[in-house]
Amino acid sequence: MSTSGSGPAGPGGPFPPHALRDYALLADGERGALIGPDGAIGWLCAPSWHDGAVLADLIGGRGVYAVTPREPYVPGGYYEEGTLVRRSRWVTVDGIVECREALAFPGDPHRLVLLRRLRAVDGPARLSVVLAPHADYGRAPLEPPRRTGRGVWELRTGGLRLRWQGPESAVPGADGLTAEVDLAEGEGLDLVLECSDVALPREAPRAQDLWRATEDAWRRAVPALDDTVAPGDARRAHAVLRGLTARGGGMVAAATTSLPERAEEGRNYDYRYVWIRDQSYAGQAAAAVGTHELLDDAVRFVAERLHEDGPRLAPAYTVHGAPVPDQQELRLPGYPGGFDRIGNHVRTQFQLDGFGEALLLFAAAARLGRLDDTGWKAAALAVRAVAERWREPDAGIWELANRRWTHSRLTCVAGLRALADAAPRHPMAGTCARLADTVLAATEASCVHPDGHWQRAPEDKKVDAALLLPAVRGALPPGDPRTRATLEACRRDLAEDHFLYRFRHDDRPLEDAEGAFLLCGFAMALAEHREGDPVAAYRWFERNRGACGASGLYAEEFDLAQRQLRGNLPQAFVHALLLETAARLNGPPGGAPDGGVRAGDRPSG
Repeated sequence: MSTSGSGPAGPGGPFPPHALRDYALLADGERGALIGPDGAIGWLCAPSWHDGAVLADLIGGRGVYAVTPREPYVPGGYYEEGTLVRRSRWVTVDGIVECREALAFPGDPHRLVLLRRLRAVDGPARLSVVLAPHADYGRAPLEPPRRTGRGVWELRTGGLRLRWQGPESAVPGADGLTAEVDLAEGEGLDLVLECSDVALPREAPRAQDLWRATEDAWRRAVPALDDTVAPGDARRAHAVLRGLTARGGGMVAAATTSLPERAEEGRNYDYRYVWIRDQSYAGQAAAAVGTHELLDDAVRFVAERLHEDGPRLAPAYTVHGAPVPDQQELRLPGYPGGFDRIGNHVRTQFQLDGFGEALLLFAAAARLGRLDDTGWKAAALAVRAVAERWREPDAGIWELANRRWTHSRLTCVAGLRALADAAPRHPMAGTCARLADTVLAATEASCVHPDGHWQRAPEDKKVDAALLLPAVRGALPPGDPRTRATLEACRRDLAEDHFLYRFRHDDRPLEDAEGAFLLCGFAMALAEHREGDPVAAYRWFERNRGACGASGLYAEEFDLAQRQLRGNLPQAFVHALLLETAARLNGPPGGAPDGGVRAGDRPSG
């Protein structure tokens, strides 16, 4: 049992941070909470993903909501199948206690409701409860809690209003509320926390009604996915993507900020925003498994941004479609090894491949007959943007110094070809095909290594794992010698134990520069499958599928030496590629990038 550690404390004592693999996520589409194995929720932003955290203990700010056994315990837990409803479970010296927890789903953009249901499963349960919310990443003071009924308290911090239905034994303190809860075997207790930036409803909600609505909503949101090669993991990945997707269709790249990719190297960023690329990956994964809600959300959000910004499409936005705020520091201790950054410099970048990914997304929707007139007009804007800007240097998928990155141009080729193939009779088809030929010819002339593989840029002869994806998406036909040479170069230069690194930074061993990228491992599985080697594809898939935390969540990187997750959590694009790969591997090797369905087999525009 964790009873001491560095960092800020709630009124019940400090809650030290844990390894990322030990955290679980609750999410309702509008915001997310991270729960440690000690039952402490140390991360929750309100009212929306990118707003200030009201529970900021994870990055060294004040604010925690904990339910923890008062005696020594061994932690565990699991998600209920196809949901983000979590059951934290502790085996104590006297028995077993569970805490069922969820954010009421689907979420309200202004008001979150966090549900926790305690139950003494076997033997008595003795728990400590701490509620110490502080808005603005812990910097806002908390007004003295006010009791309004039996076990009901109202609190205010910053501009947020909270109401907590808790145990009658709760007592107020200088920093929140604490309680000691004793349950006899079989006994239970509901805790309901509301937090809103507008006035709360007059009547406090009933826990039973909220649980029932949440269970029904998750049941409708996540399909069975029994026709994938890993149905359980596919359902969890789908649930994560749905939990990260707001009512307006935008899906955040991750629920957190400032969790380091590499300790003390400054590589920690705020990912609580919608990357066009990541959103497109999720939409394509949804198309691969035939689920329409996530696909339609992605199409709607990306199309709206193209209609607003056209060729000046930003790489990322808030879930409300607003510009990403610039990067700043909070002057907090940060997660160990990291820094306390919010905002992101991505707002100043140009990423050409975003237009190609948008076209791939629209093509996936068109193949399913789900691209309406607004979507087609957005696709036309993306095509025009590629025509105008494909010669410009850009920051690329890895957001580095501006170059003529090969991946960016080949992704545009893939998107143009996919759209033309999805609707060969559409007036844009000919334009797309001709533009794809033009971009490909120019890229071939300057970006093929003497050994035959695609190189990163005209002046950079190294291979890059991102170069696997355009071929998977159909930029080139299966069996193209440059595709096969790129696969071989990735195996030779970037692979270790069926994990894949992005690229070589310098002469250091790969693992000394960064962790293996799980996105790249799943891309390798897709590439091997498309090139006709299902055995190799399965090896890559299974190896990277196993690189999750205890709750089945994936971060961006996996540290092979320490077997640890690195970076923000959970990383949406990793879950998207897992979901898509689980679907593709159930089909025949090779074939079309849409899983074998070609233009004419499905309705098109």
